[in-house]
Amino acid sequence: MISRYKPSPSATMSLAFCGNENNSSAYNVDGGVLNNGCFLDALNVVPHVFLLFITFPILFIGWGSQSSKVHIHHSTWLHFPGHNLRWLLTFVLLFVLVCEIAEGIVSDGLSQSHHLHLYMPSALAFMAGITSIIYYHNIETSNFPKLLIALLIYWVLAFVMKTIKFAKYTEHGIGLRQLRYCITGLLMLLYGLLLSVEINVIRGRRYMCFANPTEVKPPEDLQDLGVRFLQPFVNLLSKATYWWMNTFITSAHRRPIDLKVIGKLPIAMRALTNYIKLRKAFEDQKKPQGTASQGPKWIWQALRKAFGRPLILSITFRFLADLLGFAGPLCISGIVHHISKDNRTIQPPRKLLGIYFISSKEFLENAYVLAVLLFFALLLQRTFLQASYYVAIETGINLRGAFQTKIYNKIMRLCTSNMSMGELTVAQICNLVAVDTNQLMWFFFLCPNLWAMPFQIMVGVFLLYYLLGISALIGATVIAVLAPVQYFVATKLSQTQKSTLEYSSERLKKTNELLRGIKLLKLYAWERIFCDSVEETREKELTSLKAFALYTSISIFMNAAIPIAAVLTTFVVHVHISEDADLSPAVAFASLSLFHILVTPLFLLSTVVRSTVKALVSVQKLSEFFSSDEIGDEQEPRATVMSASSNHNQNKYQALSKFFSQPLKVVNRKRPPRDDWNNFGSPGQCDGDGPSQDTDQNTCIKIISGYFTWTDGPPTLSSIDIKIPFGKLTMIVGQVGCGKSSLLLAALGEMQRVSGQITWNSFPDLESEEAESPTDRDAAGDGEIGKRGPVAYASQKPWLLNTSVLENITFEMPLIKSRYNAVIEACSLQPDIDILPQGDQTEIGERGVILSGGQKQRISVARSLYQTTSVVFLDDPFSALDIHLSDHLMQEGILKMLRDEKRTVVLVTHKLQYLPHADWIIAMKDGTIQTEGTLKDIQNSEPELFEQWKSLMHRKDQDFEKETVAESVTDLERKNLRRAMYSRESVRTEEEDEAAALMFEGAEESLESEDDDNLSLVMRQRATIPWRSCGTYLSSAGPLLLGLLLLSQLLKHSLMVAIDYWLAHWTSRVIAAKIEATAHNCSMVQGGILLTPWV
Repeated sequence: MISRYKPSPSATMSLAFCGNENNSSAYNVDGGVLNNGCFLDALNVVPHVFLLFITFPILFIGWGSQSSKVHIHHSTWLHFPGHNLRWLLTFVLLFVLVCEIAEGIVSDGLSQSHHLHLYMPSALAFMAGITSIIYYHNIETSNFPKLLIALLIYWVLAFVMKTIKFAKYTEHGIGLRQLRYCITGLLMLLYGLLLSVEINVIRGRRYMCFANPTEVKPPEDLQDLGVRFLQPFVNLLSKATYWWMNTFITSAHRRPIDLKVIGKLPIAMRALTNYIKLRKAFEDQKKPQGTASQGPKWIWQALRKAFGRPLILSITFRFLADLLGFAGPLCISGIVHHISKDNRTIQPPRKLLGIYFISSKEFLENAYVLAVLLFFALLLQRTFLQASYYVAIETGINLRGAFQTKIYNKIMRLCTSNMSMGELTVAQICNLVAVDTNQLMWFFFLCPNLWAMPFQIMVGVFLLYYLLGISALIGATVIAVLAPVQYFVATKLSQTQKSTLEYSSERLKKTNELLRGIKLLKLYAWERIFCDSVEETREKELTSLKAFALYTSISIFMNAAIPIAAVLTTFVVHVHISEDADLSPAVAFASLSLFHILVTPLFLLSTVVRSTVKALVSVQKLSEFFSSDEIGDEQEPRATVMSASSNHNQNKYQALSKFFSQPLKVVNRKRPPRDDWNNFGSPGQCDGDGPSQDTDQNTCIKIISGYFTWTDGPPTLSSIDIKIPFGKLTMIVGQVGCGKSSLLLAALGEMQRVSGQITWNSFPDLESEEAESPTDRDAAGDGEIGKRGPVAYASQKPWLLNTSVLENITFEMPLIKSRYNAVIEACSLQPDIDILPQGDQTEIGERGVILSGGQKQRISVARSLYQTTSVVFLDDPFSALDIHLSDHLMQEGILKMLRDEKRTVVLVTHKLQYLPHADWIIAMKDGTIQTEGTLKDIQNSEPELFEQWKSLMHRKDQDFEKETVAESVTDLERKNLRRAMYSRESVRTEEEDEAAALMFEGAEESLESEDDDNLSLVMRQRATIPWRSCGTYLSSAGPLLLGLLLLSQLLKHSLMVAIDYWLAHWTSRVIAAKIEATAHNCSMVQGGILLTPWV
């Protein structure tokens, strides 16, 4: 047996770069200086010293903060090519250098004196590597690429020196069995790759060796001062450690964080960007076959194309984290195993080039090396795991935003019949937006686990089988058998939590009802009855909470007990099955760690499977929703305006914006007298504004042979042939239920078109109707489907936003005060605004709860009047108005504002007295067009219908006269109220207004400062919990439960300390026994060797 190698005890251990051993070959240069190992190591010091001396003065001067050529808000501009690759290579380089330092220290321990050249160059290289990445980061964020020449020279020198060293090692027969040879080759490769990255920066930025350097601009996000979410723009180290979050953390520590502090998201993370990506993925599936396939597979393929890459990246990070997680048990097993062997090498090391070389096996048998590797493995494992979680969560959130946007756009294109006939309800759409998209998001959160858990289980079982044999499979079976029990407990826990929330909601509902009707309850002395009802619900809630706590305790107990049960079963079976079973501390610790690793994936498996099933169901529901009928499914709208008319359209819209930017003058003119119906047919009294020619160039909307329906039954509208002229007032009249509102919706494309054609022509020029481009006329003449522009539509049932009156009228349009006042006057809204608490800034509540029906109707009409669209649809705007308000709205709003602006107005009404003002009339009956034309044309073609209208008109005139006498007092009071309120404001002078404004600003600033101080004080009080509250909380549990709580915690920690003490005692006894046995065997072998010559 070969004895252990031991250095001479008389050797001195003084420091020297090449060692100071007697007759040392480290200083032998007979074969040349390059054949000396110490000289090669000294030669490798040169590049690192060069970089440290060159870069340190530049870094300390701080040139980057004052002389940046590109001024941006954030110093995180990463614009050099190969940025992430450089950081990754630098991290790998630093880890390999740490291994080289460790190898040098272990090798130096085999020598009789300290050889500094074995690890000092590596230490300098480690410092130079850190300096290089800091230097590069400052150069990149300050945009000084020319200073990268220092790094270029350093990479060249380092690569050349490592290549020389590697070549000399190969020349002297040093191979892959020596660890230093492998490390040197790996370092040569890393320096070469870093040199290639540096050359790529020169090629991309052209800052040297080229005449014209490349000019780059900061990204749009960094130019926006409102973007503070910098994760996509920071370096790799800041992403891994979340260093960029320090600003948010410090801000949140000072005061509550809000959206203003967070700022805007980068463009790549916004919902619109992700929606465009998802829409492109859907559209790409249409290209091969021309039509998109339906079903869940269609959505899964789009998800894979749009969000597959970040998901694959997350799964890769998770695989790496799981692999590094198994390094813990293996390193612990190696540490305990090799400590028990006294940590000595059995064979003497190999000495070449005057220095010692060790193998990889000998290097990994060192307990200190394993401890360092365990630290780095755990650090990288947590880093990769956190990166996997972050990428998965970010991808899930982006996916949810994209799908919610797609659902919203689908709702905008849904056929109205789907909503009105019950095929899709509002609750179903809300569930799609809130629940199903959330299920998909959670599936993406847990998707890395779906792929990583089987891999983790297989590797864990394989390692257990390697350590314990067949008994490991029995322990894994115990965990698998107990997994359904965990699933059952988790299911009960979820059900109990759901019932708790239901009871809580019921209790809050009863409490709110009690508080709302507290006066009535006290009046009838019903306090006891309602109190008993609330207490009964509270008892049910407490019972559910106790069950929830019980199941939670069982779940926590099983999570801790299942690994122990598996370990005990495995160890018992292992000892009884194997005759030569070696249950050493190394095997026991490694097995225990592996069993703890196996419990987590088995516990999460049920959750992941449940989330996957929910995601499959959600995708099925989304596919059914996306396949619903849309408006205009039969054809794709095509624009009738060709490229030649682009300048004409630009001038047209410039004129339109210029027109609406001018202040409007409201003239109080009297209502013109009604035309004499008896003499209306005379040619002399015709205005001549109605279109007299049946030409398409003057037609805005044209429907030919239209059949429209809401359902699959018979058509609601049939034989529709109408035309609506440009810039004219068209009235649609008829009996109730004849299809007037449906005709408007059919023109807008909200009904299912069975047959026929709808043509929308371009809007003519504002200044001259004859200036229409020939291309528009040709397109209209060909009968092609035109692209419908924006339309202002006021429905019969008013639709209002839950916001202020002003925002309801402007509707995201810029506020033009003169136009706004004119619209308010035309709709007679000023008296109503005056009586509101905050005027037009009053919040009208949900669906206009604080407004009357007439007020809602007029606000809805005012919104249509304020818009700058060329076409206005008004669906019976007088239905909720009295005759005076109707007449004022007709005269001031429709006849003056809209007609003066030459806007195309389509008015559905039952007020036949306004027919003389119409330029074009469409009469409907039973879902068909009875007649259309001017009033003169209808008088000639349909005299019976005209006489019917005439008799109804005279009857309404008599009603109007009676109402005028009755409501004259109301008008007078309304005028007096408005005059009194306006007179108060007119008394103020301009100086008083300025003084009041200054006082208001000062008071506002003081109030803001006081609010900030009060808010910070309140948050400090919330953050600090007084001891009295803690005492009250603990005393409410009662002395028995409080005593049991303290006793259980004391017993728990006592048992943990006792287990650790027993494991340490057991391990030390086993190690001492092995060392004693090894020493006894060595002494017997040495004694036998000494007695041999005497024999």
